[in-house]
Amino acid sequence: MSGSSGRLVEAQPKEEQNQKRWPGRVFDGKGRDYTEAMLGFVTASQTQSEPATAEITAESLEEISFKAQKRALRQEEGELRAERRVARQRRKQEDDAWKRMRAEGKQKNEALAGQLEAEREIQGERWRALWQQRQETVARCRQEDAEWRQKWNLIRERLSQMPIVAAWVAILVITDNCTRQCLGLPLFVVGSKVTGEMVVEASQMLLPPELQLLISDRGVHFTAKVFRELARKEEFIHVLIARHRPQSNGIAQRFVRTLKEWLRDNAWINDEELAVLIEQFTAEYNDRPHQGLPIPGLSPNELANRIWLM
Repeated sequence: MSGSSGRLVEAQPKEEQNQKRWPGRVFDGKGRDYTEAMLGFVTASQTQSEPATAEITAESLEEISFKAQKRALRQEEGELRAERRVARQRRKQEDDAWKRMRAEGKQKNEALAGQLEAEREIQGERWRALWQQRQETVARCRQEDAEWRQKWNLIRERLSQMPIVAAWVAILVITDNCTRQCLGLPLFVVGSKVTGEMVVEASQMLLPPELQLLISDRGVHFTAKVFRELARKEEFIHVLIARHRPQSNGIAQRFVRTLKEWLRDNAWINDEELAVLIEQFTAEYNDRPHQGLPIPGLSPNELANRIWLM
């Protein structure tokens, strides 16, 4: 027994800790049928569900930092615009007041045309003081304009130096765990607006009719209602891997690594050129020997053809 912060916490015996269950424990037993083990994993995952949490990666942190910097600059830009509006309103009031004083001064000068020289001198002194005050106001406005323009140009320069991301492309990876064959790599050129409907539409065109098990991560596109309806309609079992355990879908993860390494040595300007490269990669990948296949020296396409002949 141990107590902390006024709460009594009862420690589990080591025997109970060792007996703790999690979905992946269904694979502990050797010699189990693959389909049976997968069904057990799906059942255990549904029973022991966790609240969804976002996976933080170096790339996502960099993207968040980039967005935060850009958001801060935009906020500064907005504050400068608001400051400029306030200054213009104040200057308009000052200009209107100056015009009224000039008009009043002109009227007084006309009224004092026949008055004594001393009174006219007093009025002249007052007018010169107002004129000096006006000149100081104009000089202050010019200084404010110069400082505001300097701040504005600095923000615009910092924004121009930030990397420009017009659009980014998402690639859906679909592979066969048995033959290692790449079934397709559909592209989505919609930035971050990829929807579950888009993923389902692409999957329907590429998934084989004999599919029994489909393994994916827990992204929102795969947990959406429309994807559950696809699984029910096509009569396959959807296996969601454990959170923060990409190695649970190791074959797909290794494929992604191979694709990234291949694309790193190529260049493209737009999504059309990228699509051509993807087709080239898919053909090369499926036709070259794969070391992970049960029959050494065969390519994914060759193994797939042999299975169909069995």
